[in-house]
Amino acid sequence: MTRQTAIRLPDETYERLQVLATRTGRTATYYIREAIEQHLEDLEDIYLAEQVLEKLARGEIQTYSLEEVERRLGLDD
Repeated sequence: MTRQTAIRLPDETYERLQVLATRTGRTATYYIREAIEQHLEDLEDIYLAEQVLEKLARGEIQTYSLEEVERRLGLDD
């Protein structure tokens, strides 16, 4: 299922989008969707990283050095 939404773009951004779509034979909708999906993934990654950092600061999780991991896995030879 897909949902429709509307956004307002500055004139310059809209014109750039139209030029790109025309030059590449793709739709403006394609590029809008691509940009949102790409940026949304980045924002989700940032949010998850911030959560981990907060847990680390509160002492809820622990980090391990490469040497510790190798030793625990028996890869230190």
